[in-house]
Amino acid sequence: QKISPKFQSTVRHLLHQKIRDSYMHPQFVSDVMKPLQIEQLMDQEVVNLSGGELQRVALTLCLGKPADIYLIDEPSAYLDSEQRIVASKVIKRFILHAKKTAFVVEHDFIMATYLADRVIVYEGTPSVDCIANSPQSLLTGMNLFLSHLDITFRRDPTNYRPRINKLESTKDREQKSAGTYYYLDD
Repeated sequence: QKISPKFQSTVRHLLHQKIRDSYMHPQFVSDVMKPLQIEQLMDQEVVNLSGGELQRVALTLCLGKPADIYLIDEPSAYLDSEQRIVASKVIKRFILHAKKTAFVVEHDFIMATYLADRVIVYEGTPSVDCIANSPQSLLTGMNLFLSHLDITFRRDPTNYRPRINKLESTKDREQKSAGTYYYLDD
């Protein structure tokens, strides 16, 4: 997959043209632009940006548009692991402070679990037969999802990121017998 930008000017010009009020607002600058390191890109031509830089600019544009509901599709695409964590914090903080709702489609497990308050688990055969469950809490939804995969997760006590338990390890067997495929506390 490749991003092909069409805008023929600088990031500064793009933001000024598309989200002028937001990108000049101090709260937006501190909550979104600074953590995403957009300031460093302001004078670069959009067509010359890397995939990760374009993704950060796209996320800035998305959050800079006034909306009641934000629909964000794979915000972690093209971002490295550290940028993904920053992006997830930016999205979550922005949505909470703005008192808005976001539907985020995300395939990066760590980012998805950080962003989610509620999840929708799909069951069935992809592209054949599928059922969408009603929205559930993160813990309930992740337990359902992981039980279908027969995988258990724990939180790493050092960095609090989810870690897969080794299949049939003591921890894996304990969690499965307790029905806690996704374990929030360690």
